[in-house]
Amino acid sequence: MNLNIIGYFIYLGITIFIILKVGKICYKNGNIYVAELIPNHADICQKINQVLLLGYYLLNIGYCAMTLISWQKIQSATQLIATIGIKTSIIIFIISILHYLNIIILTKYIHKLIK
Repeated sequence: MNLNIIGYFIYLGITIFIILKVGKICYKNGNIYVAELIPNHADICQKINQVLLLGYYLLNIGYCAMTLISWQKIQSATQLIATIGIKTSIIIFIISILHYLNIIILTKYIHKLIK
């Protein structure tokens, strides 16, 4: 049996779950943050937050799918677990970097609006 195929399914299952869960949390809590950008326009803020969520999903799930082509041939269960762990940790690292970059960019934008 090809361990790569098993690894792909496990990896995609784990990473897509993480991406969807983090996206849902950021979307729910981000509504308040985005509302600060354009006061008194809740409908526009909601749409902006939806576009941010869609972009987040597309970027991260697309990257996960693209990383599948770079996998080496997996020979053992130990190598399978190590590969899934490394690839999943890279995705989590990328998500955290993107989250903090979004916060920094939005915060700087809000400070420009306030001044």
